[in-house]
Amino acid sequence: MFDKILIANRGEIALRVQRACREMGIATVAIHSTADEDAMHVRLADESVCIGPPRATESYLNVPSILAACEITGAEAVHPGYGFLSENASFAEILREHDITFIGPTPEHIQLMGDKIAAKQTVSDLGIPVVPGSEGAITDDATAERVANEIGYPVLIKAASGGGGRGMQVVRHKNELSTALSTARAEAGAAFGDDVVYMEKFLDKPRHIEIQIVADGKGGAVHLGERDCSLQRRHQKVWEEALSPALNQEQRDRVGGIVANAMADFKYLGVGTIEFLYENGEFFFIEMNTRLQVEHPVTEMITGLDLVQEQIRIADGATLNYTQDDISLQGHAIECRINAENPNTFAPSPGRIEAYHPPGGLGVRIDSGVYTGYRIPPNYDSLIGKLIVFGKHRNECLMRLKRSLDEFVIEGIETTIPLFQRLLGEPDIMNGDYDIHWLEEFLSES
Repeated sequence: MFDKILIANRGEIALRVQRACREMGIATVAIHSTADEDAMHVRLADESVCIGPPRATESYLNVPSILAACEITGAEAVHPGYGFLSENASFAEILREHDITFIGPTPEHIQLMGDKIAAKQTVSDLGIPVVPGSEGAITDDATAERVANEIGYPVLIKAASGGGGRGMQVVRHKNELSTALSTARAEAGAAFGDDVVYMEKFLDKPRHIEIQIVADGKGGAVHLGERDCSLQRRHQKVWEEALSPALNQEQRDRVGGIVANAMADFKYLGVGTIEFLYENGEFFFIEMNTRLQVEHPVTEMITGLDLVQEQIRIADGATLNYTQDDISLQGHAIECRINAENPNTFAPSPGRIEAYHPPGGLGVRIDSGVYTGYRIPPNYDSLIGKLIVFGKHRNECLMRLKRSLDEFVIEGIETTIPLFQRLLGEPDIMNGDYDIHWLEEFLSES
């Protein structure tokens, strides 16, 4: 087992990885920018190295500085968390060339699944259902019109190298197609340095269902059930739950089995998430995330598995010591992403936390690195913590979530806590009757 791991991230996920390492008896190295010198993960690490100024490109994305930190501290492996370099195939390859273990999939798998067109073809060949669409890139109006006519309007133009809604355009009518294509390509080029786009059938009222998998790279793979991540704003997840209130056990077993078998055949290494749109009883692949997800705690709550520790063991060469029959999905869990944002306008709200009191009690988990007196820098993502609650069933989970939100105190900045309190007053939310458009429609009407 590794003696020392460098955590190439910040905030709550860096602290999350650090805790897993400590329970395994592994020393940790925290890297940080000058803006994060007082961060909790830096305070609690066995060692810390400042790798640059606040700008992420000069610190958390600065590969030479991270390599230097590994050399200085003697770290044998790097855990990338999520975001930043977690799905950067080049970074994983560079670490491999320097005999440093990247705690994640192989560079080849990261690169393949990072190309949305190649990923779609790959999973289709592995037996995973995909959304009807173009077989490759859409490069001109004539091709776009032909494919759109074949699959039928409305259609969705998407960036091949992207995510998060950038380089994405919905086209409902033929006369919108040319403009949408040029807009999507321009957005994709600006956001990802790659203007390649492709086309898929646009589903009107789907849910976002994702399957968590763990695989050892040697043909062993299991699924850990699904997460429902349909409550989204601008294609960014806001609230996630497991299991989905929309699926029954037969559907869960069917799609989970397909995914686990596919990842076993693929010889996938580590944890990963296959994301689907789900509508009218059918699943359609949209992408694979080759990393730990922000919402991984809800899966941990219903399975009892520590996914970060599983990542570390597998990266160290371990095989799975359990089969699908050993996986038991119990109870219900919900995660709310607490952001330092105005709950109505969603404008960022950096600043000093004057008072902080997290909720507690049975079935309540807080993943956060903030504390009273901590100053949230304006340089990074606005996520400051995650509230995760667990119950024996969904209704108990919802009531526990309501109580926990009412207990949660964060003063000095604005947060999205009031948004979740509002959502818990909505019948559709309480009944689990929502799709990927529900939240934006709710916000536009309120």
